[in-house]
Amino acid sequence: MVDPSSQSQVKEENGVKCAVFRSPTIMLEPGSVSNKYYNNIDFPKGHIAVKSFVAEVVDEAGNSVPLYEPYLHHWVVAFLNFWPWIRDQKNNRLCSRPLRNRSWCDLYNVTKDENDRVIEPDYIGGLRCCYDETRCRVKDGFQGLRRNLYLKYTVKYIDWVASIVHVKIYILDITDTWKKPEKSIATVVRHHCQIEYLVESCAASVANVDCTHTKKISITFPSGGDIIYGTAHQHTGGTGMALHGEDGRVICSSLPIYGEGKEPGNEAGYIVCMSSCYPRPGSIKISEGETVTLLSNYRNAQRHTGVMGLFYLVVAEPSSKPNSILSLY
Repeated sequence: MVDPSSQSQVKEENGVKCAVFRSPTIMLEPGSVSNKYYNNIDFPKGHIAVKSFVAEVVDEAGNSVPLYEPYLHHWVVAFLNFWPWIRDQKNNRLCSRPLRNRSWCDLYNVTKDENDRVIEPDYIGGLRCCYDETRCRVKDGFQGLRRNLYLKYTVKYIDWVASIVHVKIYILDITDTWKKPEKSIATVVRHHCQIEYLVESCAASVANVDCTHTKKISITFPSGGDIIYGTAHQHTGGTGMALHGEDGRVICSSLPIYGEGKEPGNEAGYIVCMSSCYPRPGSIKISEGETVTLLSNYRNAQRHTGVMGLFYLVVAEPSSKPNSILSLY
């Protein structure tokens, strides 16, 4: 169901339309987790080309809410369905601080994941014990209030025209265990992504400034094209990701920007933005069948549980006419 109050008036500037919507109510209390799917969300109608989609958590008055209160871990939109994953950590010191020698799952008091599978004793913490309707332990005696929050999302788009070039969106996962087969006649290659991984702390003999954990994988692209956009997703502790071509060239690198204050969008200690690549169409390419290398770096002066290393790429097929102009949205 779509919240009737989420309806938005469309604004237009220089041919680009902009609409702002609001998700259904997300009710949270300190320590609680919301990881729900919302079907048939409000969205611009018609045959359109999307230029941008940004989202943030707001309160009932529409004010932006800082990450150290409800932590917005992820939101995903696919075929007009929402999947926001939000954890409320206001006044919740236990689950908002890094832990040493203890399992996150202990704090959520769960022994099985949301698919009713037993969580192994050596699973330190992450997605499997922090799912919808779970609640992290709060400080003894603390009584928090429930509050209503919303995911406010802004869509910029244009009406479809013939000159717009279709693009393909790739999400590369550093936990993918796929290996390039020596000989294969399979037309569909299955990838096995673990989604999250554990970064152990470096040896005590290593100085903190020298502690860096690097994870690396290689992936073969099924089709080639021009790189239009690229950016990474990491958690706190991340120091950046890079995608290299088969010849060693840098296709795109993405670095985290950490906040330094308290206001929304600049929360100290949190990654508030990842840098992106937006090259001129045709200037950076990936060839069909090219094997690329993806690297993800984390500071590991301390252990990090359930971290991610995702890399988003938008790729357009090369234009058939060398001198043609690409209209990309």
